[in-house]
Amino acid sequence: MRVRNISNAKELLKEYAYYIENPSLSKGNWKAHFKNHNPIHIEIGMGKGQFLTTLAKTYNSINYIGIEKIEELVLKSVRNLENTEISNMALIHLNALNLQDVFLKGEVKRIYLNFSDPWPKARHEKRRLTHSNFLKMYRSILSEDGEIHLKTDSLDLFEFSLGEIDRESFYLNEIIYDLYNKQYNEIAKTEYEEKFISQGKPIYKCIASINKD
Repeated sequence: MRVRNISNAKELLKEYAYYIENPSLSKGNWKAHFKNHNPIHIEIGMGKGQFLTTLAKTYNSINYIGIEKIEELVLKSVRNLENTEISNMALIHLNALNLQDVFLKGEVKRIYLNFSDPWPKARHEKRRLTHSNFLKMYRSILSEDGEIHLKTDSLDLFEFSLGEIDRESFYLNEIIYDLYNKQYNEIAKTEYEEKFISQGKPIYKCIASINKD
């Protein structure tokens, strides 16, 4: 995703209530931030935040945290939230490599990975968010009933992810090779997803869990 550089994005972010400047201070105590004990779902690589915002508006009994490593995209997301009244959402500027700085073991119930960079060259496979190194990290913050929900338009990334998920002994509860031809009801869609659907491209989805359903 090409994003216009905003030189003072870091300072601008501090003006918005949905932005968490020091998320590590909430590690192990996100319930205090949200003022409830509701489960936490996170999206890694939230882009402009459309997907997560839709979920937060729909399910007020779940707390949503959007994670994005590009500051300018976090800024776009908080600006889009400026005139909303959502109490169950927070946004973080963070590289996924540092998730353990922000969440304790068992603190997250669900991780969304939507249209992540496929890093198609084999020498870059460790950068893929479904590489075994990342999956080990996800396991370290997920609850016992935790899940990973993956959607992508890249068949190569999808099949790579299925192999890595199996290798790390997650349970694959659902594997869908053409999501919208199967008439699944997806309440929330990303901007990329809407674009790909309009182009007739297949969307691949899987749901993996720590424990078997």
